[in-house]
Amino acid sequence: MTTKRWLLTLACACCAFLLLAAFGAQRSAAARDASLSRLPPIRHVFVITLENKNYADTFAPQSEAPYLAKTLRAKGALLTQYYGTGHDSLDNYIAMVSGQASTPQTSNDCNTYADFRQTGTAPDGQAVGHGCVYPASVKTLANQLMAAGLTWKGYMEDMGNDPARESSTCGHPPLNGIDLTQEAEAPTPAVPMGDRYATRHDPFMYFHAIIDSPVCKKDVVNLRELKADLRSIATTPNFSFITPNLCDDGHNSPCSDGRPGGLTSINVFLEKWVPIIMNSPAYKKDGLIVINFDEGGSGKIERTGNNVVVTVYGKLCCHEQEGPNLGRTYPVSVTHLRNGLRITKRTLLYGGDQTGALLLSKYIRPGTVSNMPYNHYSLLKSLEELFGIRQYLGYAGQKGLAAFGPDIFTNYP
Repeated sequence: MTTKRWLLTLACACCAFLLLAAFGAQRSAAARDASLSRLPPIRHVFVITLENKNYADTFAPQSEAPYLAKTLRAKGALLTQYYGTGHDSLDNYIAMVSGQASTPQTSNDCNTYADFRQTGTAPDGQAVGHGCVYPASVKTLANQLMAAGLTWKGYMEDMGNDPARESSTCGHPPLNGIDLTQEAEAPTPAVPMGDRYATRHDPFMYFHAIIDSPVCKKDVVNLRELKADLRSIATTPNFSFITPNLCDDGHNSPCSDGRPGGLTSINVFLEKWVPIIMNSPAYKKDGLIVINFDEGGSGKIERTGNNVVVTVYGKLCCHEQEGPNLGRTYPVSVTHLRNGLRITKRTLLYGGDQTGALLLSKYIRPGTVSNMPYNHYSLLKSLEELFGIRQYLGYAGQKGLAAFGPDIFTNYP
């Protein structure tokens, strides 16, 4: 074959490859557009995130949260195979709004509110580095919504109760300072209501793309503002992220004010707030409520005197990737002192265990059950699709990851 003919053959082959690639991309885009067109026209989403409970406990026949496990379950869709994406709390919240995987610091709840020092970017938009508060280049669902002309708010119970710890809007510790919100404050004469706000349960506080903007003080507010916002469709955000305090989310048991905490206090919180949301004009028109848990509860607790060993299994689903920053060999043990106890936490894998989730909407047939595997990255992908956002953040773009679909939205069309 002559050189000229060989070059012509090579050029034809390259053209054919490019045409096939373009055709494949068009088919992929067309398939996604077709998938999005089958989603119900939901324009107001309310995510209520609770704490540290296993599916087997929350949705058991004798659950200590019967309003969730029975009353609401009968009205919506139970996701039996919903999983957290890490342990402890913070890395799960970050995954839900940004698709970023755990770092050693976020998986240990960032007791120091440290800047994230980025050294590179891995596939799927994962920031490589260490720390807690991501640089402005790392975006969140809130940033995507604003770019699309949509609205959002974070509603944080107790935020600002103790102004010495955090402000009542955009409340977080000083950058690179100690996070005093790691522990709940009991009521005192100076702080009559106590303060059970936890920065680590407020994911927006870990992104410079939010905290450095005036929008933070406008859109990350105390939960008490939700009632007023729900009065009309015009004042209800398209996306509401609702974080109860350390008692009402089930994290503490007993609570610093003497209430029982755990699933019992979760039940009381949901009985109050879910009907308020469901009776709002926005929810009635085109709303969706997602009730999920950040991670599964402890797999095993062993105590000898003042020494406590907590073992969590860290099971995962959905081909979850570990991410570029942990670099751990499992199991992992971390020891710290809290309330006079020496607590060692052993994590066997990097997942967040099975928690289950419950979804409510007029587009869901009552009593629906989905056994499709989902996790926090699935939630983020689903929200992006519902709001018509065409670019996935972080691991929400993982190939083959399922988003909420006809298995859940059983009353549409």
